[in-house]
Amino acid sequence: MTITESTNGVRNGVDTTTLFATLDAVKATPAAAQFKFRASNRWMSGTHSQSTIHGFFGVGEERAHEQAMTLDVDHPKVLVGTDEGPTPVEYLLHALAGCLTAGLANIAAARGVELTEVTSIVEGDIDLNGILGLNPDVRNGFSAIRVSFDVKGDAPAEKLAAIVEQSRARSAVFDVLTNGVPVSIEVNAG
Repeated sequence: MTITESTNGVRNGVDTTTLFATLDAVKATPAAAQFKFRASNRWMSGTHSQSTIHGFFGVGEERAHEQAMTLDVDHPKVLVGTDEGPTPVEYLLHALAGCLTAGLANIAAARGVELTEVTSIVEGDIDLNGILGLNPDVRNGFSAIRVSFDVKGDAPAEKLAAIVEQSRARSAVFDVLTNGVPVSIEVNAG
């Protein structure tokens, strides 16, 4: 793979100088790659809750985002909610789209491809008979997820498709969704 960068070190909004420096730093010190991200959540009422994302651990120490981010989660009225925010599964689709798109921009920048437009639609199928406990044979989560990208840039269609494929291959969210991850739950009741 040939890695190129623009004259000012930024391509597609990606600071390629920092990107390549990060790659070199992690190669030299693999422990720097260990991160822990977190979100705290507070129930508001009914199906409405609010998450705050601020602190995380990375490059050997506790860090924080530039500002705390607050995200509302709810269900639409047809699902007994008050529609104060997207549903949890819609956030999951958003996370997949965001991860794939960020990867695509980084990979295109590293490969010297100028992007002019990237849009996607991520759609998931879910049968509420599982979540509602009406049919034990129906899974609670999505039965299928589809992602459709429209990508335009200064490269042939085959190269743009290869960049999307590389983003899929390196996507943390795609990996979690397709390979699963152990999840533990601790309850402190009182």
